[in-house]
Amino acid sequence: MSTKNKQFTEATAPEGYWIDAKGVLTPEGLIKDIDKSRDALVGEIILKAISLNKVMAEFKQSIFADIAAFVDLSANEYNVKLGGKKGNVTLYAFDGRYKIQRAIADRLAFDERLQAAKALIDECLTDWTEGAKPELQVLINRAFSTDKEGEVSTSAVLALRRYDIADTRWQLAMKAIGEALQVIGSSAYVRFYERIGDSDQYKPISLDMSAV
Repeated sequence: MSTKNKQFTEATAPEGYWIDAKGVLTPEGLIKDIDKSRDALVGEIILKAISLNKVMAEFKQSIFADIAAFVDLSANEYNVKLGGKKGNVTLYAFDGRYKIQRAIADRLAFDERLQAAKALIDECLTDWTEGAKPELQVLINRAFSTDKEGEVSTSAVLALRRYDIADTRWQLAMKAIGEALQVIGSSAYVRFYERIGDSDQYKPISLDMSAV
């Protein structure tokens, strides 16, 4: 896709021309050397990044497969056959210096019953105007505010259920919130740790480029 004297692009341009971001053809002789050098540098780095991304994807896939196979192997020691979604697991090296954690987290979302809960809470707020604590009203408004994708914060909404309020409408709203919560999928993570000295504390082995 890229050579020393060729533009780094997947677009097709006539011989002797380079194509810019707007699709305009420019004679190669009019392009400054610094612009050519920048294009070459971007191409070189991007190709390395694509290669690394592929390696990391293959590494992740193999790690999950290896851990799943080992969990099954361990279960077989007790004549147990594991089925369905496998949960969180932590594996330690024999000397305890390293550990690997596999975590599976459910992705949660609310269905249409959340709107019924919000309506009941609004009724409560209307009647509680005089005696309601302003802090509670702020928490409620914050819980039902949406992000740029139009989604509410699951944790903020669920946090409302911690309040012990006797109003039957509030209690019904909390019930609706619980019933509106749905598991829409799950995300799997694997994390690596190294023990700090001889302590019982571990530090992460980061694969995040911003942390290495």
